[in-house]
Amino acid sequence: MIETTHRPSAIGWRLPPFYCPIARDVDIHPAAERIEERAVAWIDAFGIYPDATERAWGLAGNAAEYTCRMIPHGDEEPILLFVEWNYWATALDDWHDSGADGITTADITDHSARLVRSLEAPGSAMLPPSPLTTALDDLVVRTRAMLTPFQLRRFADGARDWLFGAGWQTANSERRVMPALNDFAAMRGSMNGTRFSVTFIEVANDIRLPPDVLYSPPVQALTETAGFIVGCDNDLFSYAKEDHLDPPDQNLVNVLAHRDGCSPAVALPAAVAIRDRAMTLFLTLRQQLARGADDELRRYLESLGHYISGFIHGESTAGRYASPRNRNALPVPGARYGIRWSTKPSDPSTEPLPIPALAWWWDQLED
Repeated sequence: MIETTHRPSAIGWRLPPFYCPIARDVDIHPAAERIEERAVAWIDAFGIYPDATERAWGLAGNAAEYTCRMIPHGDEEPILLFVEWNYWATALDDWHDSGADGITTADITDHSARLVRSLEAPGSAMLPPSPLTTALDDLVVRTRAMLTPFQLRRFADGARDWLFGAGWQTANSERRVMPALNDFAAMRGSMNGTRFSVTFIEVANDIRLPPDVLYSPPVQALTETAGFIVGCDNDLFSYAKEDHLDPPDQNLVNVLAHRDGCSPAVALPAAVAIRDRAMTLFLTLRQQLARGADDELRRYLESLGHYISGFIHGESTAGRYASPRNRNALPVPGARYGIRWSTKPSDPSTEPLPIPALAWWWDQLED
């Protein structure tokens, strides 16, 4: 049961049941507690949060738990590094979303260009001195030491894609534009940092797919589908956190409400139906790819399932969302969303979604 104060959420505190047959029993990495302790010590050592309040909200994002659920069996050191990256990215994301005077699309674009260059060429002195910059320098040095050149290129490209999505989102807000469904769907994976996350999931699990397999259309379609589902689920968990914004936050529910001229509560079933159709495709395409897959591809397919299911479980216990800041001075201890499961999708159709930007995913299915 949700623990929060003041006004209710426009879509309700009791979220719809999640259709995710692969998520009933989700493991958490056996070293999760130790990883979280080490990550928090790193946060405090670099002082990436300016005060105790910001620190409390940063930790309430639950990055350690959801990462350790997305990667329940990987190597501890890469997982720790990924957790620290997630805490750092949350701090940067809060700056993106702060709405503070002077933070414009131009500012975010300039900062993003400097950040990516710092990833690709340490010591470029592109970012101004700050605790976040010092922490970034540490992350970059350790990431470059841990990843292969190919993995590092994928990670840098993933970071660029995430920052590109953040800039696009900010530009829409600055122009007071709610994107059309097709535009939003095309960009949801970038906004969510899918490529950023999946690269580290591969590293932590020591998955090394050949490029011709990794970048084949069916595998890329499956990867994009997983990221889209995670993004849709995030839109549900985080809805109340951003429901005070003007213009309204860009999430799947609000995109549909704007398109249909209805309330978020009325748009919610349509949003869940889109998400569930994508989940049906994910399960079917993953099963197709598993036929004849070697061990490396099979482990990649399994890891994408953990990405989806681990995110649901991890986000449900995040005080950042279950007791949002626009209603509470500090995260409420023990606040959580109770997860309910559905045994069947809310929309049983197996036809492609009527979203042109996503239709190619269904093209990868065999007749």
